[in-house]
Amino acid sequence: MPDRLPTGTPHARTGGLPDREQLRTFIENATGCIGKREISREFGLGPEHRQALRQMLREMALDGTLAPAGARRFRVSDRLPESMVVQVTGTDADGDPIARPVQWDGEGAPPIVFMHPELRGRTALAPGERVVARLRRTGPGRYEGRTLRRLTDAPAQVVGLFRALAADDPAASAPARFRPAGRLTPADRRAKAQWIIPHGEDGGAPDNEIVIATPLPQSGPGLHPARIIERLGPQGDARTISMVAVAMLGIPHVFPAEALAQAKAARAVAPAGRTDLRDMPLVTIDGADARDFDDAIHAEPDGTGFRITVAIADVAWYVRPGSALDNEARLRGNSVYFPDRVIPMLPEDLSNGWCSLRPDEDRGCLFVTMDVAADGSVAHARFGRGIMRSAARLTYEQVQAARDGTPDPGIQSLPAGLLDSLFGAWRCLTHARARRGTLDLELPERLVRLDDHGRITAIAPRIRLDSHRVVEEFMIAANVAAARCLEGRHLPCLYRIHAPPTPERLESLRRTLDTLGLKLPPVGSLRASDLDHVLQQVRGTDQAALVNELILRAQNQAEYSPDPVGHFGLSLPAYSHFTSPIRRYADLLTHRALLVAIGLEPGPGPTHEQLEETGEAITRTERRAAQAERETLERYAATWLQARVGTVMEAHISSLSRFGIFTVLDATGTSALLPMSALPQDQWHHDEKTQTLLSRDKTMAFRPGQALRVRIEEACAIRGTVLLALPDTPRLQGRRA
Repeated sequence: MPDRLPTGTPHARTGGLPDREQLRTFIENATGCIGKREISREFGLGPEHRQALRQMLREMALDGTLAPAGARRFRVSDRLPESMVVQVTGTDADGDPIARPVQWDGEGAPPIVFMHPELRGRTALAPGERVVARLRRTGPGRYEGRTLRRLTDAPAQVVGLFRALAADDPAASAPARFRPAGRLTPADRRAKAQWIIPHGEDGGAPDNEIVIATPLPQSGPGLHPARIIERLGPQGDARTISMVAVAMLGIPHVFPAEALAQAKAARAVAPAGRTDLRDMPLVTIDGADARDFDDAIHAEPDGTGFRITVAIADVAWYVRPGSALDNEARLRGNSVYFPDRVIPMLPEDLSNGWCSLRPDEDRGCLFVTMDVAADGSVAHARFGRGIMRSAARLTYEQVQAARDGTPDPGIQSLPAGLLDSLFGAWRCLTHARARRGTLDLELPERLVRLDDHGRITAIAPRIRLDSHRVVEEFMIAANVAAARCLEGRHLPCLYRIHAPPTPERLESLRRTLDTLGLKLPPVGSLRASDLDHVLQQVRGTDQAALVNELILRAQNQAEYSPDPVGHFGLSLPAYSHFTSPIRRYADLLTHRALLVAIGLEPGPGPTHEQLEETGEAITRTERRAAQAERETLERYAATWLQARVGTVMEAHISSLSRFGIFTVLDATGTSALLPMSALPQDQWHHDEKTQTLLSRDKTMAFRPGQALRVRIEEACAIRGTVLLALPDTPRLQGRRA
C-alpha cells in the first residue's frame, strides 16, 4: 500500500485507503456533504477498496466522528450520534453506570449515564463492558444512554445442546434447591464456556435436545444461568440441524400474515398484452430435488449459429413495489437452502406455485431472445413479457444421460434435435468465454442425503456435468444482456460486481504459489485468465484442490452495487442478476428496471442512493445465507462422523499454523483440525515463508496439499467441529459433548 500523507498535509490522490484522520480532515474541509464517490475520487480508490472504505465510514459514524447527512453522505460531527459503541468505566454517586465512547479522537469525552435499569432478566452493566447504546443529549456535553445490544456480556439468546444433569456431574451432589437441571453447550464455536440451566428452567426439554435459551440474572460467580425458551428438536434428528443456523443468524422464516394473504390471492396471468410463447418447447433443467423452477431455455439453429431464448418467471407481476410481499422479500434478500428444507424468499403459493414454471401449465414470464454466432458473440438481444408453457421439467442427470446416449421416455417425447441445439449453443458460448479468459474454479461441493426419518445416509460429492454448464452459460448470456440493456438506456439498476483481488492478497498468493513451483505475472498486469492458467497447470494433480482453495481465498467477495465496476471472475465489464427472481431480490429489481426500459411499466425506478442501500442490505443477507449453509453442512458432517470416531480416513492438508494442521477429509469435504498435541512428540517449527511445518531434526515435514491418513478423534455435532489424530497415536478418552 502506498505511504499515507502526514496528518495535516493537503490531500492528494494516493491510490490507497486513507487513515481515519485523513478521511476526517478531508470531509471537514470539503464544501457540502461527502459520500463514497467523492472520497474514492479524492484518494484514487478502486473497486478493491469499496468494502474497507464502507467499513471505515460505518465505524466513524458509529463512534461519533462522522454524522450522517442524507442518503450515504457524511459530515464531521459536532455531537455524539444517536447510537454508538460505548464502554462502561464505573458508576456515579447514585450507582448508575457511566460510560464513554470506545473511539474518541480528542480529549474530554462526554460522560454517558445509564439512568434506567437493564431489561428484566439481564445482568447489570459492569465496568469494562461494551454495549451498543442509544444516546439522548440531556445538556451541553451530557448524554443519557440506553442499551441496544451487549457486545461483551451475555447474548440475548443462546442456541445450543441441553444435557440433563448426569449422576457423575459435580453439581449433582449439591442440595436439591441449588441443583441445576442440566448444562447448555453453545452451538457457537467461539463461545468458550457452558451455561447452567437452573431447576425449573429447562422448559421440559429432555436430555440431548437442541434448544434456544435466554440468559438469567447472575447473582454470584460460576457458570451463567439461562432459561430454555424454545426446543428445536433432538440432536439425533438431522432435520433439526438446519434450524440451529436459522436461530443463530436470525434468518426470518415465518411470513407475516399480510404477505401470506397477498400470495394466497394470486391468480394466473392473462395472455392479453403478452407475447405468446406457448408453442415454443421451453424446458426447465434443475436438480432432482428442486421445487421452484424460475428459468426455462430453448435453442434452435440460425444460420451458422443459434437463436436462444431464456424465459424467467414473472415475479414482478405478483410482487409489487412497497407491498407486504415486497417488504418481506427485501428483508430476506434471498432464499436459503439446506439439505432438509428451504427458507424461501417468497411464500410457497408463489415460489412453488404461480411463479414456478411447472410443466404443462400457463405461466407469466419475462424473456430474452438472443442470436448467438458460431464464435459465441451475442447480438440482437430482445426482451419482452410473455406467457409460456414449459414442455418438460428435466433434471441435470436426465439431460446428461440423454446426451451420453441413454435418453428416457421424458426426453424422447421432446421435439427432435432440441437437446442437440441446446448443447450446440453452449459450445458456441464457451468460445466467447475462452476468449474473455474467465476464472473457472473447481470447488468440491458435497450433497447430504437424508432418509425419510431425517437420518444421514450419505455425504457424497456433487458431480458437475456438462448439463450444468449448458444452463450456466445460458444464464450468464441472459444476465449480460440485461445489464447491457439497462446500461444502454442509462437506467439505474443493481449490478453484480466482483472487484479484482487487492495487491496485498495477490502478493500473498504469489508467495504461496512460489513454494509450489507456480508463477504469476506482475500484479499490475494480472487478469482472471492468468489465475485460470495456474488452475489448468494443476488440474488432475494432487495440488489441484489446494490451489483452487488458495485462489478462492485471494478473491474479493462479489456484491451488489448500482456502480458497474465489472466482474473480475467472469471478465465482464457489466453484469447483473436477472435469472432467479424467485430466490434473489436483486433479480426482481432487474426485472422491474427492464420493464421500465421496454415501456411496460412506468418509471422512474429507485434512485442510485436507494439502490446502493438495497445493494448493501441484500449483499449482507446473501453472505448470511452462505454462512448458514456452510455451517449447516459442517454440522451435518460432524453428526455423520460422530458414529465413526476411531475410523481412519484419507485427508489432505489445506493450511498450517503454530497450533495445528488444518485438513480437509476427502470423503466428506469437511474441515478438520489435527492439533499440535496430536503430532509425534517433538518440537515443531512453522516456516511461514515455505509454508512448512518441520520437526526439530528436519526428518518430518507437513506441507499444504500433502495427503494424510488421519483418525477421527472427536466430532461435536452441535458446533460442527472435528478433531483428528494420526493413526498410530494413542486414543484419547471419550468426552461428553
